[in-house]
Amino acid sequence: MLRIFSGLVMMAVSCTWAIAADAPSAVQGAWVVDLSAEPGTPYTKPMMLHLHSDGTVTGSFYESEIQAGRWKTDRGRTCFSFRTTDGTGPYHTAACLAGDHVEGQTWAEHRSFLFNWNATRPANH
Repeated sequence: MLRIFSGLVMMAVSCTWAIAADAPSAVQGAWVVDLSAEPGTPYTKPMMLHLHSDGTVTGSFYESEIQAGRWKTDRGRTCFSFRTTDGTGPYHTAACLAGDHVEGQTWAEHRSFLFNWNATRPANH
């Protein structure tokens, strides 16, 4: 019985490592960010993510270049953070992969807002 239990634990650990190893590739690429303020008022913007092996993130968000981006897989999830700007101030974004979508938030101190958003893959992905 102990051998069976040990075998199951080893299989679970191996599967967890495999999922964690694939997590960056699950985040890579194009996303459509839903920035709608109210239901029925669609407002979307593109996000392109490139997760590099050194833990950095490059790409674009809301048509602005990602600056100082970082990512990490830990505690069973892959998350990333970065900064963008609209020329008047910084936007700080943090998000995590949640199954087949991304859940995030963007804070703009100079505009006094915190915005929660979701992102999905484009239809032609």
